[in-house]
Amino acid sequence: MGRQPSAKPTSFDIAYLAGVSQPTVSRALRGSKSVSAATRANIERIARELNYTVDKNASSLRSQRTHTLALLFFEDPTPDESMINPFFLSMLGSITRECARRGYDLLISFQQMHNDWHVAYQDSHRSDGIILLGYGDYQLYLTKLEHLVEMGTKFVRWGSVSEEGIGLTVGSDNVGAGEQAGAHLIEIGRRNIAFLGDASDHAPEFQDRYDGLCRAMRAAGLDPDPALQRDAVSSEDSGYAAATSLLAGAQPFDAIFAASDLIAIGAMRALTEAGLRMPHDVAIIGFDDIPAASLTSPTLTTLMQDMKGAGTLLVDALLARIEDRPVEQRILPARLIRRQSTAVQGSSGGRLGAVF
Repeated sequence: MGRQPSAKPTSFDIAYLAGVSQPTVSRALRGSKSVSAATRANIERIARELNYTVDKNASSLRSQRTHTLALLFFEDPTPDESMINPFFLSMLGSITRECARRGYDLLISFQQMHNDWHVAYQDSHRSDGIILLGYGDYQLYLTKLEHLVEMGTKFVRWGSVSEEGIGLTVGSDNVGAGEQAGAHLIEIGRRNIAFLGDASDHAPEFQDRYDGLCRAMRAAGLDPDPALQRDAVSSEDSGYAAATSLLAGAQPFDAIFAASDLIAIGAMRALTEAGLRMPHDVAIIGFDDIPAASLTSPTLTTLMQDMKGAGTLLVDALLARIEDRPVEQRILPARLIRRQSTAVQGSSGGRLGAVF
């Protein structure tokens, strides 16, 4: 005689109907890739037909897990009072959707980097693992990451991917993106290309973008000019200040590659106030493709990062770490979005230098 379904369906009922073990059902409903796509689809179909829902309390007691992931934003300077980089807000949707698909709740928290968040989250046991977005000064961030590693905390971060990086990282191909930006500016006839962004070990993603720009210039037989680099953090005010400094300098420039859209938007304001036309006098490219990039005048050419892919990979990588499955660093390509700020027709541009 076959198994009689209980009043409230359980994972054992699904296992019986699917002809698999109960642990296989649990893994399939968590979205584990250790279960074949066909088996997972069959299990999900049976679960829907039975109106099965996961008993998270019972599951947590068995596994000693919360089935919750924590997402930590870190403070960034912004024009409003949110102090959250709009780029990370755009990533939030894909992370939330992927957590829901994998049967996890998402706990979102806003932190200041100088606080002891790394201790608080390790000791609170409120989540099975942590996703880290943003960091400010990377050197301060490293000390926190080292503590998380020492404590055995399961975490994944969005940022610069390198062999020397601490912890599991998912990020964009920042060097390749910088090369795309440089190649595009060279293609439209620009030769004196400035870079706005802190190109140092305090901001490795910005450093990678600058390195990519320099690589593209050298490939075209151009020498990058260190005098055309200005430090800037990801904010409009910082971009404005960096561009103002560039305009006050002695070195002529006909293009700007800004390490973020916020920096680029601030720089555009400074160029406009100086009476320069974009892109005719100065072509400009940003990075991130935040919503405001398509609303500037002129609209801003930028590098778009894969937000949907980023959210999926961050959650997948963290769950692999939580489940002690092998997982590697992941790098996503960025795509050049061409808009008006580099759409020069019939002109090679030519910023006149510091004296106009």
